[in-house]
Amino acid sequence: MLALGSNLGNGRDNPLETITLATQELAHRSCSLRRVSRLFSTPCFPAGAGPDYINACVRVTYDGPPAQMLSLLHRIEADFGRERQQRWGSRTLDLDLLACGQSVLPSDQTFSHWHSLPLEDQKIRAPQELILPHPRLHERAFVLVPLCDIAAEWVHPVLGKSVREMTKALPADLCAQVVPL
Repeated sequence: MLALGSNLGNGRDNPLETITLATQELAHRSCSLRRVSRLFSTPCFPAGAGPDYINACVRVTYDGPPAQMLSLLHRIEADFGRERQQRWGSRTLDLDLLACGQSVLPSDQTFSHWHSLPLEDQKIRAPQELILPHPRLHERAFVLVPLCDIAAEWVHPVLGKSVREMTKALPADLCAQVVPL
């Protein structure tokens, strides 16, 4: 499962068009699209860091290991003008690998470390390895609300909660800010 986001567009296209084109690009690059969520307008995260985002989620099948999939996502981001200059900054395109089935990578211990990292550390530290499921997945309405469109019943392999349950656990005002287009 993947999350897509853009708040700058790619220089030629606005954020909505960028997400649409990126979804098509995934299909051209060895990914079989299984389900695609609606597009959503969401406030920039963190608040005040830039223009609002367009977000979506897709469920794909990919014949390769998760690390190879992540490399593919980074190449697509670069093709759309993404430059990694600031953590949690504005982006031409953000493609996040959220989960691969019930896999926990690289280990339960590493996942637990990044999952429980204090917010101040999250702002300045990024893992050097792929962590699955995404350690912040359960906190982000801009991911969970679109994910409900395509995988509401998927159960987080560590937290033991479905996407629907994780979404309902978020403050209602956060979920209300994720508006379908």
